[in-house]
Amino acid sequence: GNQRNTHIGLYDLQTKENEHLYMFERDLHIISCSVNNERTLLAVSFRQYTEEERVSQLLQSVSKYLTLLIEIHPINNVRVLKAVDSCVRVQFLYPVEDRKTSTGSRLLLVSEDKYVEQFDVHVVAEEEHKVVIQNSGQLPRARVADDLIWAQWDMMEQRLFYIVPKESRSTLKCVQFYPDENYNSILESHLDISVNDTQLKVVNFGYDYCEDQDVASKSLNLQVFTSKAGGLCVCCSLPSDISGEIRYSVYFLHKGYNKTFTVSLERTESHQLKEVAFMNLDYYVAAYLPGQFLHLLNIHHPDLLCYSLFLTGEDARIDVLPNCFIRSPLTSTVLDCHIGSMYAVSISDSALLRLLHTSKRDSERLAALHCALLHFQHTEDLEMEIIGWISENLSTCHSFDPIQEFIIASLYCRMCPETHNLDKLLPYTSLLDWIGIIPGVTCATDIISLPVLEFQNSKGFWEKLNSNLESVKYAEPHLHYHNNMLRREWRNLSEEVNVHLWKLEERKTTAYLRNVFENAKKLVPLFQEEDYQQQLLMGLMVTQLKDHLMRHLQYVGKKKIEQIVLDYVANLLDLVHRMMKEVWRRYQLHSCTFCFDERGSAGEFAVFHIMSRILEAANGMCMPLPPGFHTLHLGLGVRCLPLHTLLHYIDSGVLHLTETCVRKLLKDLDDSGENEKLKFSIVMRLPEALGQKVQQFWNHPINANLIARKYVKLLLEKPGNRQCNRPLPERLPVPVEFLPLNYLTNVLAEIEHQGVHPSEKQDQVNVRFVEETALKHTMMLLGLKYS
Repeated sequence: GNQRNTHIGLYDLQTKENEHLYMFERDLHIISCSVNNERTLLAVSFRQYTEEERVSQLLQSVSKYLTLLIEIHPINNVRVLKAVDSCVRVQFLYPVEDRKTSTGSRLLLVSEDKYVEQFDVHVVAEEEHKVVIQNSGQLPRARVADDLIWAQWDMMEQRLFYIVPKESRSTLKCVQFYPDENYNSILESHLDISVNDTQLKVVNFGYDYCEDQDVASKSLNLQVFTSKAGGLCVCCSLPSDISGEIRYSVYFLHKGYNKTFTVSLERTESHQLKEVAFMNLDYYVAAYLPGQFLHLLNIHHPDLLCYSLFLTGEDARIDVLPNCFIRSPLTSTVLDCHIGSMYAVSISDSALLRLLHTSKRDSERLAALHCALLHFQHTEDLEMEIIGWISENLSTCHSFDPIQEFIIASLYCRMCPETHNLDKLLPYTSLLDWIGIIPGVTCATDIISLPVLEFQNSKGFWEKLNSNLESVKYAEPHLHYHNNMLRREWRNLSEEVNVHLWKLEERKTTAYLRNVFENAKKLVPLFQEEDYQQQLLMGLMVTQLKDHLMRHLQYVGKKKIEQIVLDYVANLLDLVHRMMKEVWRRYQLHSCTFCFDERGSAGEFAVFHIMSRILEAANGMCMPLPPGFHTLHLGLGVRCLPLHTLLHYIDSGVLHLTETCVRKLLKDLDDSGENEKLKFSIVMRLPEALGQKVQQFWNHPINANLIARKYVKLLLEKPGNRQCNRPLPERLPVPVEFLPLNYLTNVLAEIEHQGVHPSEKQDQVNVRFVEETALKHTMMLLGLKYS
């Protein structure tokens, strides 16, 4: 103030004003202060004199630092807690949120002499609501930690992290304070950090500019960050002997390894080479060097560098943080220590999407895509924006498939909140490894020992951290669902389905196959179309994913798991549907039916290309597609591709012949030269079971000849001895004097008489049909007219 007094106030976030608590009638250098939850007690630590003042005034017997406990409801007694020559930090405990009345408070004192102790302060209410300290003598105290060289206070969760040096390595410990006034050491983890500091470094115990500037130049730049999902990270700056090089490590304690990054700076102006600042953004931790780089590290999936975003230049600028001396006392919060301002920090969705559109590096694109899908709220607008980007950049992403990543990451984001530990069992990426590089950055990964936890019946963060550690012990990558077995079984069963398609309709199948198709029926398809291959794949995915979850989520009920699996596959189909819908809207394709006598537009060709990439992505992940997808894809192919390319796509498996599309093509197109060639080429490529169902829709001699040949082949290959089930077919009214044909028809009639009839769905295909077709074909070859 103007009178050189020192005022202590409490800032109210709602009113944005300071509530006055206490005033010293002199100009003091405050080191640390804290008020209890009830706002009845104030603890203050300050420096009485500088060393020079003390010598000049012959005050050697007066202590340099003083720690006071003051009654402020109302302002009354002052008690001296410490009068020493070492700096002390104070912090009241807040074990219960919004507790307004209590008979006591607990106060932590962190001493520069490398110990932490707790004071128990009991108060009594006197007349006129006056609150005073009950004990007139010494306050009860307990030693919490000794021999520490670094300490950090977690104000939201009431935890004290501290480091004790041991020979060549250090040990990180954590003390958890509870509402029942107890506390215990709950964590111990060995860190390969060599600490030679002689002064104690404290984090989040208030900030004293002069003291911390002096200590920062000598002490460890280290912070511990936790996340809601049970992540525990230690971020630490490391010394470097090379000019223009910055080194820092991030210990992912919940994963069992640490990564050490070495960054070669683009510009090495000496005034900019300050230490790296670390920020906690919950899903990410950030390493920030103003004017140089911003490194966003994904702490839940840190295994591959491509999920972490390394930005330089203008992309790495944080305008309101021009200097480097900052701290992150809370999640998504930054304190600018130079000017005493605190900021809320978050990842900008608009800036991230802009980076997604403008970046030319695969690593940045993949990191931005994952960040957008997993970090932001999953909205329809965001989804449409990303689908638009995918449709424009299918050919520019070389080291990953954006469609696969979009589908897998979107499903992960949608499904994981449903059940605890589901995030450890569902895949979050289609990549198995990453061989790309980030220019100017090298990374070394080291396996570290897992932290040791000691707690009983603890919920929240410690339970989630323990779950993460258990996953690491059981080889976490193998817990995630993988499609290897699905792919193998689908291939085996696909052959059976192709060969015996009519058996599926009559339910002449094994119990396992029946169960697979029943699982598929529980899903809502895009179109009501019989696509047995896709139904088989859907059913198999439901079956295998359900088995996978049942093995690892034994505490979750069977019905709940079944619903999770059905939701997963239904969401998968819905994502593909939404992709197709958005792409069709972008290219203004309004109709789902086609006229095959017209050629496709440029927009249709673009959509065909995108659908081909969706199919490629689905095949790569052995992922089912919505029923109707192959029909639309084939229809676009017929309209957009020349015949030889169309047939090549069919032969190579890019285009799949479906009953709906082939039937429409055979019925709608006339039998002109090119159309006849197209129909014949399609009919020749039809699978046997499908051919029996659709060939009858093409009334053409070539098709009749094909049907007759197949019928004869089937009859001759499958003779049997069953009883006759139908009357003998009628023969031609006038006997034909052509001995080879007569002999063949007699043989076929005898086989039919034995009851062997392979074309039970086509009653019009019989010996008489074969006889007529053979005569027509012979007359046509001879150039004669058949009557």
